[in-house]
Amino acid sequence: MIMNNTKISQFLLLGLPIPPEYQHLFYTLFLAMYLTTVLGNLIIIILILLDSHLHTPMYFFLSNLSFSDLCFSSVTMPKLLQSMQSQDTSIPYAGCLTQMYFFDLFGDLEVFLLVVMAYDRYVAICLPLHYTSIMSPKFCVCVVLVSWVFTVLYSMLHTILMARLSFCEDNVIRHFFCDISALLKLACSDIYINELMIFILGAPLIVIPFLLIVLSYVRIVFSILKVSSTRAIHKVFSTCGSHLSVVSLFYGTIIGLYLCPSANTFTAKEASMAMMYTVVTPMLNPFIYSMRNKDIKEALIKVLIKKISL
Repeated sequence: MIMNNTKISQFLLLGLPIPPEYQHLFYTLFLAMYLTTVLGNLIIIILILLDSHLHTPMYFFLSNLSFSDLCFSSVTMPKLLQSMQSQDTSIPYAGCLTQMYFFDLFGDLEVFLLVVMAYDRYVAICLPLHYTSIMSPKFCVCVVLVSWVFTVLYSMLHTILMARLSFCEDNVIRHFFCDISALLKLACSDIYINELMIFILGAPLIVIPFLLIVLSYVRIVFSILKVSSTRAIHKVFSTCGSHLSVVSLFYGTIIGLYLCPSANTFTAKEASMAMMYTVVTPMLNPFIYSMRNKDIKEALIKVLIKKISL
Protein backbone atom coordinates (compact mmCIF):
# COMPACT_ATOMS: atom_id res chain seq x y z
CA MET A 1 0.00 0.00 0.00
CA ILE A 2 1.35 3.43 -0.99
CA MET A 3 1.38 5.96 1.82
CA ASN A 4 1.26 9.61 0.88
CA ASN A 5 2.90 11.54 3.74
CA THR A 6 2.80 14.96 2.10
CA LYS A 7 2.34 17.85 4.53
CA ILE A 8 1.42 20.41 1.89
CA SER A 9 -1.78 20.81 -0.10
CA GLN A 10 -0.40 22.90 -2.95
CA PHE A 11 2.75 23.95 -4.77
CA LEU A 12 3.82 27.37 -6.04
CA LEU A 13 5.22 27.51 -9.56
CA LEU A 14 8.19 29.85 -9.86
CA GLY A 15 7.20 30.62 -13.45
CA LEU A 16 9.38 32.24 -16.08
CA PRO A 17 12.11 34.77 -15.24
CA ILE A 18 10.32 37.66 -16.95
CA PRO A 19 10.59 41.27 -15.61
CA PRO A 20 7.17 42.59 -14.40
CA GLU A 21 7.08 45.35 -17.03
CA TYR A 22 7.21 42.72 -19.81
CA GLN A 23 4.59 40.35 -18.36
CA HIS A 24 1.73 41.60 -20.57
CA LEU A 25 3.86 41.50 -23.69
CA PHE A 26 4.96 37.91 -23.09
CA TYR A 27 1.42 36.90 -22.09
CA THR A 28 0.14 38.11 -25.47
CA LEU A 29 3.01 36.36 -27.25
CA PHE A 30 2.48 33.03 -25.46
CA LEU A 31 -1.30 33.20 -25.96
CA ALA A 32 -0.80 33.75 -29.70
CA MET A 33 1.69 30.85 -29.83
CA TYR A 34 -0.68 28.51 -27.99
CA LEU A 35 -3.67 29.40 -30.19
CA THR A 36 -1.47 28.89 -33.27
CA THR A 37 -0.41 25.48 -31.92
CA VAL A 38 -4.01 24.38 -31.35
CA LEU A 39 -5.25 25.70 -34.70
CA GLY A 40 -2.28 24.43 -36.73
CA ASN A 41 -2.39 20.89 -35.34
CA LEU A 42 -6.18 20.70 -35.61
CA ILE A 43 -5.96 21.69 -39.30
CA ILE A 44 -3.41 18.90 -39.93
CA ILE A 45 -5.63 16.32 -38.18
CA ILE A 46 -8.80 17.46 -40.00
CA LEU A 47 -7.10 17.53 -43.43
CA ILE A 48 -5.79 13.99 -42.97
CA LEU A 49 -9.23 12.78 -41.88
CA LEU A 50 -11.06 14.47 -44.78
CA ASP A 51 -8.69 13.72 -47.69
CA SER A 52 -8.62 10.05 -48.70
CA HIS A 53 -5.30 10.60 -50.50
CA LEU A 54 -3.73 11.20 -47.09
CA HIS A 55 -4.90 7.89 -45.66
CA THR A 56 -1.40 6.42 -45.78
CA PRO A 57 0.97 5.24 -42.99
CA MET A 58 3.04 8.46 -43.10
CA TYR A 59 0.00 10.71 -42.60
CA PHE A 60 -1.54 8.34 -40.06
CA PHE A 61 1.58 8.81 -37.92
CA LEU A 62 1.57 12.56 -38.64
CA SER A 63 -2.03 12.89 -37.42
CA ASN A 64 -1.06 11.11 -34.20
CA LEU A 65 1.96 13.40 -33.84
CA SER A 66 -0.27 16.46 -34.30
CA PHE A 67 -2.68 15.18 -31.67
CA SER A 68 0.24 14.51 -29.31
CA ASP A 69 1.63 18.03 -29.96
CA LEU A 70 -1.75 19.62 -29.30
CA CYS A 71 -2.17 17.77 -25.98
CA PHE A 72 1.49 18.20 -24.99
CA SER A 73 1.26 21.99 -25.29
CA SER A 74 -2.16 22.04 -23.58
CA VAL A 75 -0.73 20.35 -20.48
CA THR A 76 1.44 23.35 -19.57
CA MET A 77 0.33 26.46 -21.49
CA PRO A 78 -3.17 27.11 -20.04
CA LYS A 79 -1.79 27.05 -16.48
CA LEU A 80 1.16 29.27 -17.44
CA LEU A 81 -1.16 31.79 -19.11
CA GLN A 82 -3.56 31.74 -16.16
CA SER A 83 -0.67 32.32 -13.73
CA MET A 84 0.68 35.22 -15.79
CA GLN A 85 -2.77 36.82 -16.02
CA SER A 86 -3.88 36.45 -12.39
CA GLN A 87 -0.45 36.32 -10.70
CA ASP A 88 -1.74 33.22 -8.89
CA THR A 89 1.07 30.68 -9.22
CA SER A 90 -0.42 28.05 -6.92
CA ILE A 91 -1.33 24.59 -8.16
CA PRO A 92 -3.02 21.91 -5.99
CA TYR A 93 -0.98 18.85 -5.04
CA ALA A 94 -3.27 16.52 -7.05
CA GLY A 95 -3.29 18.98 -9.96
CA CYS A 96 0.50 19.05 -9.99
CA LEU A 97 0.79 15.26 -10.13
CA THR A 98 -1.88 15.18 -12.86
CA GLN A 99 0.06 17.74 -14.90
CA MET A 100 3.27 15.75 -14.43
CA TYR A 101 1.52 12.56 -15.55
CA PHE A 102 0.11 13.98 -18.78
CA PHE A 103 3.31 15.90 -19.53
CA ASP A 104 5.32 12.66 -19.34
CA LEU A 105 2.66 10.76 -21.30
CA PHE A 106 2.48 13.06 -24.32
CA GLY A 107 6.20 13.89 -24.23
CA ASP A 108 7.12 10.20 -24.30
CA LEU A 109 4.46 9.48 -26.93
CA GLU A 110 6.07 12.08 -29.18
CA VAL A 111 9.42 10.29 -28.78
CA PHE A 112 7.90 6.99 -29.97
CA LEU A 113 6.03 8.61 -32.86
CA LEU A 114 9.21 10.28 -34.13
CA VAL A 115 10.95 6.88 -34.14
CA VAL A 116 8.06 5.23 -36.00
CA MET A 117 8.02 8.06 -38.56
CA ALA A 118 11.77 7.65 -39.10
CA TYR A 119 11.26 3.91 -39.66
CA ASP A 120 8.44 4.66 -42.09
CA ARG A 121 10.75 6.91 -44.14
CA TYR A 122 13.50 4.26 -44.01
CA VAL A 123 11.18 1.56 -45.40
CA ALA A 124 9.75 3.93 -48.05
CA ILE A 125 13.20 4.92 -49.35
CA CYS A 126 15.38 1.86 -48.72
CA LEU A 127 12.78 -0.90 -49.20
CA PRO A 128 10.20 0.65 -51.55
CA LEU A 129 9.08 -2.67 -53.08
CA HIS A 130 8.21 -4.05 -49.64
CA TYR A 131 6.68 -0.84 -48.26
CA THR A 132 3.03 -1.88 -48.64
CA SER A 133 3.55 -5.28 -47.01
CA ILE A 134 5.72 -3.98 -44.13
CA MET A 135 3.74 -0.82 -43.35
CA SER A 136 0.35 -2.49 -43.43
CA PRO A 137 -2.64 -0.77 -41.75
CA LYS A 138 -2.66 -3.46 -39.05
CA PHE A 139 1.05 -2.93 -38.30
CA CYS A 140 0.65 0.87 -38.14
CA VAL A 141 -2.29 0.69 -35.74
CA CYS A 142 -0.49 -1.86 -33.56
CA VAL A 143 2.67 0.26 -33.36
CA VAL A 144 0.73 3.37 -32.31
CA LEU A 145 -1.38 1.34 -29.86
CA VAL A 146 1.73 -0.17 -28.24
CA SER A 147 3.25 3.32 -27.99
CA TRP A 148 0.13 4.57 -26.18
CA VAL A 149 0.04 1.61 -23.78
CA PHE A 150 3.73 1.89 -22.92
CA THR A 151 3.64 5.64 -22.33
CA VAL A 152 0.48 5.41 -20.21
CA LEU A 153 2.08 2.74 -17.99
CA TYR A 154 5.46 4.51 -17.87
CA SER A 155 3.91 7.83 -16.86
CA MET A 156 1.71 6.11 -14.30
CA LEU A 157 4.75 4.43 -12.73
CA HIS A 158 6.53 7.76 -12.20
CA THR A 159 3.35 9.40 -10.88
CA ILE A 160 2.78 6.60 -8.34
CA LEU A 161 6.41 6.77 -7.23
CA MET A 162 6.10 10.55 -6.85
CA ALA A 163 2.87 10.19 -4.83
CA ARG A 164 4.66 8.10 -2.17
CA LEU A 165 7.13 10.90 -1.38
CA SER A 166 6.81 13.43 1.42
CA PHE A 167 6.93 17.17 0.75
CA CYS A 168 7.52 19.36 3.76
CA GLU A 169 8.26 23.08 4.01
CA ASP A 170 9.60 24.16 0.63
CA ASN A 171 6.74 24.03 -1.89
CA VAL A 172 8.15 26.39 -4.57
CA ILE A 173 8.70 24.49 -7.83
CA ARG A 174 11.56 26.12 -9.72
CA HIS A 175 9.91 25.75 -13.09
CA PHE A 176 6.79 26.96 -14.92
CA PHE A 177 5.17 23.51 -14.73
CA CYS A 178 5.33 20.40 -12.53
CA ASP A 179 8.47 18.85 -13.96
CA ILE A 180 9.52 15.55 -12.40
CA SER A 181 13.12 16.67 -11.76
CA ALA A 182 11.98 19.94 -10.15
CA LEU A 183 9.57 18.05 -7.88
CA LEU A 184 12.21 15.56 -6.76
CA LYS A 185 14.37 18.46 -5.56
CA LEU A 186 11.59 19.44 -3.10
CA ALA A 187 11.03 15.97 -1.61
CA CYS A 188 12.09 15.48 2.00
CA SER A 189 11.98 11.68 1.82
CA ASP A 190 14.21 9.15 0.08
CA ILE A 191 14.08 9.58 -3.71
CA TYR A 192 16.48 6.74 -4.52
CA ILE A 193 13.78 4.55 -6.16
CA ASN A 194 12.52 7.49 -8.23
CA GLU A 195 16.00 8.33 -9.49
CA LEU A 196 16.75 4.66 -10.16
CA MET A 197 13.61 4.30 -12.31
CA ILE A 198 14.49 7.48 -14.21
CA PHE A 199 17.99 6.12 -14.85
CA ILE A 200 16.84 2.59 -15.78
CA LEU A 201 13.80 3.57 -17.87
CA GLY A 202 14.04 7.31 -18.57
CA ALA A 203 17.56 7.55 -19.98
CA PRO A 204 17.05 4.66 -22.47
CA LEU A 205 13.70 6.21 -23.44
CA ILE A 206 15.58 9.28 -24.71
CA VAL A 207 18.83 7.73 -25.94
CA ILE A 208 17.63 4.54 -27.70
CA PRO A 209 14.92 6.22 -29.84
CA PHE A 210 17.40 8.96 -30.75
CA LEU A 211 19.96 6.35 -31.86
CA LEU A 212 17.29 4.48 -33.86
CA ILE A 213 16.33 7.71 -35.64
CA VAL A 214 20.00 8.46 -36.40
CA LEU A 215 20.50 4.88 -37.67
CA SER A 216 17.44 5.17 -39.93
CA TYR A 217 18.73 8.34 -41.52
CA VAL A 218 22.26 7.01 -41.88
CA ARG A 219 20.80 4.11 -43.87
CA ILE A 220 18.71 6.58 -45.88
CA VAL A 221 21.78 8.71 -46.68
CA PHE A 222 23.70 5.65 -47.89
CA SER A 223 20.75 4.75 -50.14
CA ILE A 224 20.69 8.30 -51.51
CA LEU A 225 24.42 8.15 -52.34
CA LYS A 226 23.77 5.11 -54.53
CA VAL A 227 21.25 7.07 -56.59
CA SER A 228 22.70 9.11 -59.44
CA SER A 229 19.50 11.00 -60.27
CA THR A 230 19.49 14.56 -58.92
CA ARG A 231 15.69 14.61 -59.06
CA ALA A 232 15.45 11.46 -56.93
CA ILE A 233 17.88 12.88 -54.37
CA HIS A 234 15.89 16.13 -54.18
CA LYS A 235 12.66 14.19 -53.67
CA VAL A 236 14.18 12.15 -50.82
CA PHE A 237 15.53 15.24 -49.07
CA SER A 238 12.21 17.10 -49.40
CA THR A 239 10.38 14.07 -47.94
CA CYS A 240 12.76 13.63 -45.00
CA GLY A 241 13.67 17.26 -44.41
CA SER A 242 10.54 18.10 -42.44
CA HIS A 243 10.93 15.10 -40.15
CA LEU A 244 14.61 15.85 -39.53
CA SER A 245 13.73 19.45 -38.63
CA VAL A 246 11.21 18.27 -36.03
CA VAL A 247 13.63 15.70 -34.58
CA SER A 248 16.43 18.28 -34.31
CA LEU A 249 14.22 20.82 -32.55
CA PHE A 250 12.69 18.31 -30.14
CA TYR A 251 15.75 16.25 -29.22
CA GLY A 252 18.24 19.11 -29.25
CA THR A 253 16.52 20.98 -26.43
CA ILE A 254 15.62 17.87 -24.40
CA ILE A 255 19.19 16.54 -24.46
CA GLY A 256 20.54 19.95 -23.52
CA LEU A 257 18.05 20.41 -20.67
CA TYR A 258 17.87 16.94 -19.09
CA LEU A 259 21.17 15.28 -19.93
CA CYS A 260 23.21 18.41 -19.14
CA PRO A 261 21.39 19.83 -16.07
CA SER A 262 22.61 22.87 -14.13
CA ALA A 263 22.34 23.66 -10.42
CA ASN A 264 19.12 24.04 -8.43
CA THR A 265 18.41 27.48 -9.87
CA PHE A 266 15.99 27.82 -12.79
CA THR A 267 17.93 30.04 -15.20
CA ALA A 268 16.68 32.03 -18.18
CA LYS A 269 18.63 29.62 -20.43
CA GLU A 270 16.80 26.59 -18.99
CA ALA A 271 13.46 28.41 -19.26
CA SER A 272 14.13 29.16 -22.94
CA MET A 273 15.07 25.53 -23.66
CA ALA A 274 11.99 24.23 -21.85
CA MET A 275 9.78 26.65 -23.80
CA MET A 276 11.41 25.46 -27.02
CA TYR A 277 10.26 21.84 -26.75
CA THR A 278 7.00 22.41 -24.81
CA VAL A 279 5.66 25.37 -26.78
CA VAL A 280 7.73 26.27 -29.86
CA THR A 281 8.17 22.76 -31.32
CA PRO A 282 4.44 21.82 -31.12
CA MET A 283 3.63 25.18 -32.74
CA LEU A 284 6.17 24.83 -35.56
CA ASN A 285 5.46 21.19 -36.45
CA PRO A 286 2.31 21.90 -38.52
CA PHE A 287 4.11 24.67 -40.44
CA ILE A 288 7.22 22.54 -41.00
CA TYR A 289 5.15 19.68 -42.40
CA SER A 290 2.71 21.82 -44.40
CA MET A 291 5.29 24.16 -45.95
CA ARG A 292 7.52 21.27 -47.06
CA ASN A 293 4.70 18.91 -47.99
CA LYS A 294 2.96 19.06 -51.36
CA ASP A 295 0.18 16.63 -50.35
CA ILE A 296 -0.82 18.69 -47.30
CA LYS A 297 -0.88 21.90 -49.39
CA GLU A 298 -3.08 20.25 -52.04
CA ALA A 299 -5.45 18.87 -49.40
CA LEU A 300 -5.78 22.34 -47.83
CA ILE A 301 -6.49 23.95 -51.23
CA LYS A 302 -9.16 21.29 -51.96
CA VAL A 303 -10.92 21.93 -48.65
CA LEU A 304 -10.80 25.72 -49.13
CA ILE A 305 -12.14 25.49 -52.71
CA LYS A 306 -14.91 23.16 -51.56
CA LYS A 307 -15.81 25.54 -48.73
CA ILE A 308 -15.90 28.58 -51.03
CA SER A 309 -18.04 26.81 -53.65
CA LEU A 310 -20.72 25.88 -51.07
